[in-house]
Amino acid sequence: MTVNYLHDRQWSDCYIPAIKAIVGQYLLVESPLEVDQQQAADLMVLNARNLTIACRIRRPGYADRYPYQFTIRSRTASGATTELQKITNGWGDWMFYGHAAPEPGININHWFLINLRNWRAHMIRRDRSAIRYGEKSNPDGTYFTWFDLSTFPPEPPIILASSQPLPNYRRVA
Repeated sequence: MTVNYLHDRQWSDCYIPAIKAIVGQYLLVESPLEVDQQQAADLMVLNARNLTIACRIRRPGYADRYPYQFTIRSRTASGATTELQKITNGWGDWMFYGHAAPEPGININHWFLINLRNWRAHMIRRDRSAIRYGEKSNPDGTYFTWFDLSTFPPEPPIILASSQPLPNYRRVA
């Protein structure tokens, strides 16, 4: 692990409690009345099997410039396995993608909860020419692939939840 990775990981890990508070709302559902009456269960977990959630927090300043974009690390200088490779290979069920708020504190002011199974379906089975995406390099030798959420076809839905609605689907010409 590089010093940059450890530094970035330490910074992003500060946001884990905020992410848990947001995502938790989508993992719990109210129990049916009969279940509550018979089993003292007011809430139920939405999905009984293990559900893995990738998390990415962007530093302040990107939400206004790229409001419907999410990025995934696609290459590293070291050749280490990237998030894009892991997700493409079937790992991860959901992705929490948030933007750190510019004001002091550990706040997230703009976020998406992305269904990675449906993302894979779009990337593998659907017409990728409809989706705007590209790759950007960073000075440290890493690359990120960006995806414009507003250009994904509506079916299957890629967004499970978000802090603000997406604009209507925009097909790329």
